[in-house]
Formats: sequence, C-alpha cells, structure tokens
Amino acid sequence: MRETSMRARCTQILGAALLLSAGVVLSANSQTPPAGGLNAARQAIDERKAIYKLIGANFRPIGNVLKGSTPYDAAAVQKSIDRVAFLSGFLDEAFPENSNLGEPETKAKADIWTNHADFEKKEKQFQADVLALQKVNATGNGAMEVFKTAAAAVGQDCKACHDDYRAK
Repeated sequence: MRETSMRARCTQILGAALLLSAGVVLSANSQTPPAGGLNAARQAIDERKAIYKLIGANFRPIGNVLKGSTPYDAAAVQKSIDRVAFLSGFLDEAFPENSNLGEPETKAKADIWTNHADFEKKEKQFQADVLALQKVNATGNGAMEVFKTAAAAVGQDCKACHDDYRAK
C-alpha cells in the first residue's frame, strides 16, 4: 500500500515537472522574447521555483526520518535521495543573470549575482553533499548515525544558502 502511494506521488511530481517543461517550451516557441527580456526572466524564475519545490518535496521524507516521525526505510529514502540528486543538477542553469527581478517575482536576493562565486560554491557543496548522502545510503553504510550526519549536512547546505541568498 505504501509503495503504491509513493509511486502515485512520484507520478504526480514527475507529471507536474513535465507539464511545467512543456509549458516552458510552448511559451518559448510561441512568444520568442528578446534575449534577456521579461518573459525570459519569468521563465527562468518559474523553472527554478519548480526545481526547488520538487527538491523540497523529495527531501521532506528524509527530514521526517531525521525528526523520527517516519521510520527509516532504506529503499524509500534512496528514491528520495536519487530524485534530489537528479534535480540538483538543474540548479547550475537556474539563475541566469536576466532573472534578477527581485520581489514579488522571486525571493532570490541580488547578492546571488553580485557574489556569484560564493553562491556557486554553496550550490556545488549542496550537490556534493547530496551525492555523499546518496552513496552512504546506497552502499549500506547507512548506519543511522552516519546517515543522519550526511542528511544533516544537506539540510545545512539548504539553510546556509537560504540565510545568505533568499529573502525572508
């Protein structure tokens, strides 16, 4: 029963991502905005919001295991980690310079673009820590303390970036 629910949720999430992608492609093909135009900026913002929403949705079960509200299930956790790892690969292109519109379009601070080297460093650390968590869990070296330490590192990466680069 739980597997069916996970599969249905995965299908919904992937369906939403595909719909968003299709909408982006259709929008790009029908409007052909000038490079750096408002439409291109909004597209970039919409894409990164979708990426982060999916990362959050897929990290939530891992967080629940850390909090103790969900029992640890290595296979279920691995699915979540694999999804977060896949989605984190999209972050490299999620912040083009033309998407620096500020509120109300995005909560991204201008510091992302003025201190881009540090922002990229934090992004790369997040990606590396997700891969480390993926390896810890997949290799069976996921003793609860090792798993918790690796998962907490990913959570700290999110917090560090939000503290510096996301408006409250």
